[in-house]
Amino acid sequence: MSDPESEIVVDEVVRGAERLLRASPRPLRRIVVRSGAASVELEWPSAPAATAQEDESVPAEDTTSVLYVRAPMVGTFYHAPEPGADPFVRLGDLIECGLQVGVLEAMKIMNPVEANVAGRVAEVLVPDGTQVEYEQPLLAIEPAST
Repeated sequence: MSDPESEIVVDEVVRGAERLLRASPRPLRRIVVRSGAASVELEWPSAPAATAQEDESVPAEDTTSVLYVRAPMVGTFYHAPEPGADPFVRLGDLIECGLQVGVLEAMKIMNPVEANVAGRVAEVLVPDGTQVEYEQPLLAIEPAST
């Protein structure tokens, strides 16, 4: 029950997904491409080679001493509200849950990134203007003492 027009649209969406995969500077774990009513969603576990590469760029997660603010979606992460402005947070800043710590641009929409933990900014893990993946660690936070 497929018509040729639908197959063409699906083929275009698949080709778009392939272009995104090739253009990505890092291995992707999940990708969703939509065109009208057609969409393609792919998700796969990290390959051993990708895990080794990620280990070099992202510190090992030690859940006892550091928590992470993670990307809520795929997009471009910015440290400041606009070019030349002061960043939302700096290394060593004390932050509270809900504080805006960055902006994530996805499909030309600027989305606030808020801290989901309170504590001190221990490390900024991605440079300003970096393409990030869903759930990629952006900031390392030393939890506040209770």
